[in-house]
Amino acid sequence: LSEWIQRIMVGSGATWVMYVMLGLSVVSVAIILERAWFFWSLRDDLDVLAKELRTSLDDSIETARKRMDASPSAEAAVVSAGLAMAHRGAESAEEAMAGALALQRMKLERRLAYLGTLGNNAPFIGLFGTVIGVIGAFAALGESAKAPVGAASQALAPQAVMSNIAEALVATAVGLVVAIPAVAANNYFQRLIRATLANTEALTRILLAHLKSEPEGAVPVASVPAP
Repeated sequence: LSEWIQRIMVGSGATWVMYVMLGLSVVSVAIILERAWFFWSLRDDLDVLAKELRTSLDDSIETARKRMDASPSAEAAVVSAGLAMAHRGAESAEEAMAGALALQRMKLERRLAYLGTLGNNAPFIGLFGTVIGVIGAFAALGESAKAPVGAASQALAPQAVMSNIAEALVATAVGLVVAIPAVAANNYFQRLIRATLANTEALTRILLAHLKSEPEGAVPVASVPAP
């Protein structure tokens, strides 16, 4: 069995591992670009948004809801869910925001598992190519030992060994080149997610504080002009 596996590895070489890594890297770059665009589209000035949320809440729930709907941020989407249930009380608003936050977290973390998995396993895939190259080098040495002394095959053996070792080292290098950007991008996006969740917590606390400070049943839904 081991000889059969050895023949397959030596016959195929480590080239196919390079193509696998190339394909994985293309998918990785596509995900990085898509996620970068996604997070860019959610940009908003959270300090200004928090101040305007406080101001609009003093006017009415409807005013605050319009302001949150105008923001592209994930934080505003969560607060909007709470504002939609504000007329039912603070507890209902809190539950609505918890559900909206779970949905937003899924959107923020979409496809990042691929980057994490690739970053953790790409070096091992490259190492597999390295192992194949080393097996090929030893196979070349073994074939040269079987040849008669002074034969041309013995003269070519060092070249075959060096070629297999070089291919093996390239496989390791390719694995690292694929893994490092994936790990760096995944860590950066995870940091953005943590910041988004922290900002969401701050905004939801502003809404809940307002709702709990109002007497029960006295939450202004919309401003009504005086007759």
